[in-house]
Amino acid sequence: MPSRPVTARFARRATLRRSIRLLGDFEHEQTNPQHFYGSLARDSVEMLGDLYFGTTGRSLQGTVVLDVGGGPGYFAEVFGEAGARYLPVEPDPSEMHAAGLTVHGAVRGSGMALPFRDGSVDICFSSNVAEHVPDPWAMADEMLRVTKPGGLMVLSYTVWLGPFGGHETGPWHYLGGERAARRYVRKHGKEPKNRFGTSLFAVRASDGLRWARSQSDGDVLATFPRYHPRWAWWLLRIPVLRELLASNLVIAASPPVRENQCPSTENHAQ
Repeated sequence: MPSRPVTARFARRATLRRSIRLLGDFEHEQTNPQHFYGSLARDSVEMLGDLYFGTTGRSLQGTVVLDVGGGPGYFAEVFGEAGARYLPVEPDPSEMHAAGLTVHGAVRGSGMALPFRDGSVDICFSSNVAEHVPDPWAMADEMLRVTKPGGLMVLSYTVWLGPFGGHETGPWHYLGGERAARRYVRKHGKEPKNRFGTSLFAVRASDGLRWARSQSDGDVLATFPRYHPRWAWWLLRIPVLRELLASNLVIAASPPVRENQCPSTENHAQ
């Protein structure tokens, strides 16, 4: 594990101004997805760049970044500008082409059974996807498996009991996911995009922290609430408070480098 916290560089970026800007962008998710995902992509590259530097001492230049649940590829351009080879994985073909984008190397596949071999990418990343799969911790295990020893795995997901946990059905998800979905149908005359029990699941902050504590195949480097300024990260230590206020939990981990094994800089993604 690094001698200094991997979050040392990112913590300087985690300001109140950044938090206000990111949280304000959520109102554009449905009406202007290009604006929303463009802003999120830039923040993701900055966050991953800082965490990867904290883990390895290197920049994103020349890295292979696997984005689990990459959707239509909104993040591709920004990662390319940072010098990374960006590979999105998405199980839904309609989602892959939803924005009319073409991403070279895009892969159709499930995050719970990634079609990549062990230790094949420098960085494995997933943003706001874990709450949309029925077994997010199988996905987390897979993400760690395909990450190179000494590389970086970052899982960032929306906490169910936070203000954005219900997605477009919120804040009625506090009364139950199924009830919130039915209310949405009555009001809008159609099913929500994120349907509870089918494409939206109740994933809590405690679930992620439990997974992190249970890891024997990797070093958990950091856990923190993504959209909060550094001085508010302490709320993860308070059980009830973290569920209501964390909004989004980030887990950063790294497969350990075994004896007689050196981290590789070669590209092994297939």
